[in-house]
Amino acid sequence: MSGRGGGGRGGRGGGGRGRGQGSGRGQPSPSFHRGGDGGRGRGRDSTRGREPSGPPPPRQVTPIQPSPPSAPTTSTSAVSRPSSGVESLSREVTQKLTLEPTAAPSPPPSSSKAIRFPQRPGFGTVGKKCRVRANHFLVGVADRDLHHYDVSISPEITSKKVNRIIIEQLTKLYRASHLGGLSPAYDGRKSLYTAGALPFDSKEFVVKLIDDDQNRRSSSSTRKERQFKVAIKLASKPDLQYLQEFLRGRHFECPQETIQVLDVVLRAKPSENYTVVGRSFFSPQLGRKGELGNGIEYWMGFYQSLRPTQMGLSLNIDVSARSFYEPLLVTEFVAKHFRRANVSRPMSDQERIKVKKALKGVKVELNHMEYVKTYKIVGVSREPISELTFTLDDQQKNVSVVNYFRERYNIVLKYVSLPALQCGSEAKPVFLPMELCRIVGGQRYTKKLNDQQVRALLKATCQRPRDREETINRMVRVNNFQGDNLVDKEFGIQVQKELALVEARVLPAPMLKYHDSGRERSVNPGFGAWNMINKKMVNGGKVDFWTCVNFSLEYANMSKDFCHELVNMCNSKGMVFCQSPSVPIRSARSDRIDEALVDINNESRSKNKPLQLLIVILPDQTGSYGKIKRICETVLGIVSQCCQPQQAAKFSKQYFENLSLKINVKVGGRNTVLSDAIQRRIPLVSDYPTIIFGADVTHPQPGEDSNSSIAAVVASMDWPEVTKYRGIVSAQAHREEIIQDLYKTSQDPQKGVVHGGMIRELLVAFYKSTNQKPYRIIFYRDGVSEGQFNQVLLYEMDAIRKACASLQEGYMPRVTFVVVQKRHHTRLFPTEREQTDKSGNIQAGTVVDTTICHPTEFDFYLNSHAGIQGTSKPTHYHVLYDENNFTADILQVLTNNLCYTYARCTRSVSIVPPAYYAHLAAFRARCYVEDGTSDSGSTSGGRRARDRNFEVQPLPNIKDNVKEVMFYC
Repeated sequence: MSGRGGGGRGGRGGGGRGRGQGSGRGQPSPSFHRGGDGGRGRGRDSTRGREPSGPPPPRQVTPIQPSPPSAPTTSTSAVSRPSSGVESLSREVTQKLTLEPTAAPSPPPSSSKAIRFPQRPGFGTVGKKCRVRANHFLVGVADRDLHHYDVSISPEITSKKVNRIIIEQLTKLYRASHLGGLSPAYDGRKSLYTAGALPFDSKEFVVKLIDDDQNRRSSSSTRKERQFKVAIKLASKPDLQYLQEFLRGRHFECPQETIQVLDVVLRAKPSENYTVVGRSFFSPQLGRKGELGNGIEYWMGFYQSLRPTQMGLSLNIDVSARSFYEPLLVTEFVAKHFRRANVSRPMSDQERIKVKKALKGVKVELNHMEYVKTYKIVGVSREPISELTFTLDDQQKNVSVVNYFRERYNIVLKYVSLPALQCGSEAKPVFLPMELCRIVGGQRYTKKLNDQQVRALLKATCQRPRDREETINRMVRVNNFQGDNLVDKEFGIQVQKELALVEARVLPAPMLKYHDSGRERSVNPGFGAWNMINKKMVNGGKVDFWTCVNFSLEYANMSKDFCHELVNMCNSKGMVFCQSPSVPIRSARSDRIDEALVDINNESRSKNKPLQLLIVILPDQTGSYGKIKRICETVLGIVSQCCQPQQAAKFSKQYFENLSLKINVKVGGRNTVLSDAIQRRIPLVSDYPTIIFGADVTHPQPGEDSNSSIAAVVASMDWPEVTKYRGIVSAQAHREEIIQDLYKTSQDPQKGVVHGGMIRELLVAFYKSTNQKPYRIIFYRDGVSEGQFNQVLLYEMDAIRKACASLQEGYMPRVTFVVVQKRHHTRLFPTEREQTDKSGNIQAGTVVDTTICHPTEFDFYLNSHAGIQGTSKPTHYHVLYDENNFTADILQVLTNNLCYTYARCTRSVSIVPPAYYAHLAAFRARCYVEDGTSDSGSTSGGRRARDRNFEVQPLPNIKDNVKEVMFYC
């Protein structure tokens, strides 16, 4: 189980490393500062069943050889930068990750530079076999001569909808005479596709449209005509044959352009009929719509994406829901959105700015004239409408807005104390009364939903698996691809009407070890859940110095009783928790949080009893959590446990038990570990020192244009148990997905080049904790979309290599880089009732690596958790780099087993814990910069954040004693 036998799989890009299980390896000293002396060679087989006497050496930086590594022959200081190693790493990583030029005639020239990810090492066999249905629909394609044409429309139009109307009109006018009878598929921007060649390589057309833009001065009934020049030029000829070869595994580079053609064809009709948001379509015709509150409603719709899979091309269709503006009068929206009972009441400057934020960019229509006129809101006037005047085009005198509407349209405005909506430009503003403007329907609400709206949306869209499956089937019937002439007749595409039937397996749950003093020393969880009854934490933490502060006014008198029950629970579960607080428990005002925390810290330190834990009962009103965490963790160096007063007041045993799990890991304990870890039986983890990383980047909410993105990296510190994870956070540029601080250098006047970065810091911490340096790195990277795979892998692998080489020349631990994807639309449904859990979902541990997975690459879907409500979403794991030669079974079982070690609950979780912890750490760091009180909604600036040169504000430093424990739990 420790690795694949035989000569090993060739590396990506030709620099392969063949190795069998018995390959000899030298053993260096476990020090970062000196190279090893080259010990006795030892094959993997000789270490089975007992602890190896020492790890094999990391590999030399260059060259990449197809033979086993040998020990470094030179020693170097960890402080000094290797003369050649680090400098050659970018070149080495790029070379190793790229394909060698191939003699195949079909691939485009870029194939010599495309990254080839690891091929699937085989299919998994562990677990009980079963079948599931997936929301993937097989797509067949007839042999067509596809052509791609560039489209240029002049004058340029930004609206995809208008562009589509122009091309639709062009097709009607010229299909028979100039387009050879072909019906093109158009993406709404620059690309047009045909099933066959047009009679020309380049041609320009003139298209005239009746102007439906109502922003015109005249009220005449005659429509203004607009003229467009449309240039169509041959760009390329996508190759369907190459796509078929790729799907059969005979080519490794995905022909994305060919898939794009077919995707555009399948999206053509829905794009005409429905509101398009990304890859999803929405319409009141597709399902019920409902209110979310505050003038916002939800629409139902469906997501659609064409994907290459093992069964062939697959159309992934899923149910979707989004928030939209309700089509209300603006006065009604303002009343609902800002809860203004008296709409006619004048607005303060602060209220006016909030209204501007909420309405900027929204389209409104006026229908008090003979025709409907549409405008886009750019702002709100500073003055109330009663004080606004403007100059008419045909007059020289100023006219008040109120008088203009009374005299011109016989409309007496009611809400003259409200500001006007400003449209047009700054030079020529147009002021419109709110009470006459109606929000145009079908506009997506892109700002952050509040908690109440989120709950309402989840409640409205939560469907049991059986119901969701039926809704998906209904969406397929509504689409009626076979009745679409463009899809069926023109391009010869057939979409199956049945969900794909997929072979799956249910992996066994791991045995979990608890303390021997408990009545139950271990547990084998069933259905992804267990409890702490008769069990004690495997390593109970010790708390000598603690206290509690209560900021709740409503529950001010419960502090002592609450702490008494909590301490008893912690002790009963195996912790050593002092019964008496080291400084008196107290209550404090919620408007004096800073002072209260500082006073408690000073008092505890004056008694030479620095707090190991501060229990905080939060204020009754939300919004203080971030501030408390920032002060405790970055200013005072206190580990804290916050409790919601309403939950705390229930004195629930389950609540105390959950708190004890979180508290234990926050003071350095472990709740449980895998029995296989204790017994050194985890393949490719237990044999040699292995560090498991989790990494994630979180971005600001939509509209918060000036805030930084935050990267977080965690790493296991307790090999071989791999349960404790140390976390580091860093701010980086807005919406930057690549983690910038994995490795960095700075120049010091005295020391010269100083190496740093998140990876290096965690490797050093691992060495201090275990007295071993990692021979193997397993890197779980969350939050990366498929379009970013190449970029993230190249940059972040390079950073990992440089961080390792900065510690010791030639130090190159073997890396496996796995992307963790939760933001996908694949759902798995049970085919038989016996295969379900209590919620009607597939069972915890269900894994799929066939049929709907990538044709050649190493990926799988894992549903590691038990469903609670709604339909469970499996996590997609995609291996981008693998020097450890994982088999499908070893990686799938390892990932599933780790999901049972999540510290905060007695349930297996849906994503692998290191990635989950990185996510938690990143969100904790956002508390440091936002304090939990940031005002959602877009800024008043007009340009997007990426166009601005905002300086990234560094995060406040987390105190060292806090970083030592899992403070983010």
